[in-house]
Amino acid sequence: MHYRPLGASGIRVSVLGFGAWQIGDPRYWGDDAESDAQAAVDTALDAGINFFDTAEVYGDGASEEALGKALGARREEVVIASKVAPEHCAPDKLFAACEESLRRLGTDYIDLYQVHWPFRDPSFEEAYAALDRLRHEGKIRAIGVSNFGRQDLTDWLAVGDAVSNQLGYNLVFRAVEYDIVPLCRRNDVAVIAYMPLMQGLLSGRWEKVDDIPPARRRTRHFSSRREGVRHGERGCERLLMETLGELRRFADAIGLPLATVALCWLLAQPGVSSAIIGARKPRQILRNVRAAELDIGPAAIAQINEITAPLKRALGPNADMWEGEDDARIR
Repeated sequence: MHYRPLGASGIRVSVLGFGAWQIGDPRYWGDDAESDAQAAVDTALDAGINFFDTAEVYGDGASEEALGKALGARREEVVIASKVAPEHCAPDKLFAACEESLRRLGTDYIDLYQVHWPFRDPSFEEAYAALDRLRHEGKIRAIGVSNFGRQDLTDWLAVGDAVSNQLGYNLVFRAVEYDIVPLCRRNDVAVIAYMPLMQGLLSGRWEKVDDIPPARRRTRHFSSRREGVRHGERGCERLLMETLGELRRFADAIGLPLATVALCWLLAQPGVSSAIIGARKPRQILRNVRAAELDIGPAAIAQINEITAPLKRALGPNADMWEGEDDARIR
């Protein structure tokens, strides 16, 4: 396992992080008789993963509870990241939310405390002052943001610091490359990539759109006629499936699983400190950790960029996977 700096925090995180949403929210991810949170966390630790990401909203706190229980006495070996919801960013609510997260995690500090989504009320100044106080009190070690676009990140950095920005980023969703990642790099803000496998699409599991579970086809890739979709756009389903097919053929040609290729590509992108992989079973961890040690080389990276460029252009710079440009929450 390799480790990279988390901005200017002095914290080093594994290039693959463990996403704990899946171990605490069966309502979203579905029941799985083979799910074993303890075994999955232990396998991640033994593989060298030291970065564990969760949020207060995942399973209404159940993810934090499951993660805290699974880490147990090994808590000091890891970097725990959690997130506060935007509706809890007024100072009094923020202090209370942090205390609740600490209780559920069974720890007295959170290494990286992130604002989950941008907000308009209260002001960034008020929220940052509260986060800074939590840091001075030792309740958190570092402040991060999540889903902050160019304008919001610029405004936040005018008020205070952020060591990281957690963003949706993968081979079939490269919108953050237009201006958000360059801004992060200029300001030493580490990029933490979530949905690196696009909720399973980049694992090669589905060959037809209708085979994809409805909860996983709500992004701007899919037609606005699909159940649960709210972006109001035409989508680009045909181009998505053509791109996935071409990527599968490329992965087969170099003798690697598509998921491994997707992770290798992402970890080679400038600015990325860690990619968050969700898992409920040890074999999922073991299947993905290989990517942390592989270098597929610049020629392969260039070819992958070419394969995915038409989809990148079709989706454009709107970094909100779920909302159209007029209603985008990432600005």
